[in-house]
Amino acid sequence: MTAPAAAAPRTDSLLDHPRSLALLLVLTFSTGVADAVGYLGLDKVFTGNMTGNVVILGMGAAGADGLPVVGPVCALAAFMAGAAVGGRCVRGHDAGWGRRVSLLMIGVAVLLAVTAASTALEDGVGEGGAATVVVAAVVAVAMGLQAALARHVAVKDVTTVVVTSTITGLAADSWLGARTGQPWVRRLLAILLIAAGAAVGALLLRVDLAAGLALSAVLTLVVAGLAAYWSRPNG
Repeated sequence: MTAPAAAAPRTDSLLDHPRSLALLLVLTFSTGVADAVGYLGLDKVFTGNMTGNVVILGMGAAGADGLPVVGPVCALAAFMAGAAVGGRCVRGHDAGWGRRVSLLMIGVAVLLAVTAASTALEDGVGEGGAATVVVAAVVAVAMGLQAALARHVAVKDVTTVVVTSTITGLAADSWLGARTGQPWVRRLLAILLIAAGAAVGALLLRVDLAAGLALSAVLTLVVAGLAAYWSRPNG
């Protein structure tokens, strides 16, 4: 009698879709927190939503009163650097969560945690100047790396850093638009969670500038830990 074939071990890239979606939605909330800290506490610089930085940069370059130029430029360059590192690190690996993605996400959490600690200890962050620009740039590096990893995980409509395309899809495919079937729950959650994160980030600024960054670090670490646990062989 032939022995039954052993079940194939679960590979790192096969973290099932509902779990991947849930993890990316948590990161979407975390990005809302970080962006609120950046815009309200770091001289009107977005750390995750680069569309906002490009618009601010354009208006600031035209001489609009009160809008920064150096901060958005540095954040944009830092975000692209983080995204490039992320893309390079997952090159050649199957899409989805894997050990490498989880480890890199831990790196994002560490960057955010170190920045939060430095911000708590350093006077003058948030008052303009070099320290503010550096903090915003480091957070932007972390967000760029996170965005590249989220892109590699490849859950449709959840990029963790921007919801413009998600809002477009929600409206265009709705009953008022094309009336086609759509993952409206996922899209709506992504929109609501980034807004909720921004609200929480704004509230945490009343406690300390570092509080929102610390929360983003903790959430990212939890996501990385759960992803590593769920994607382990036979997990």
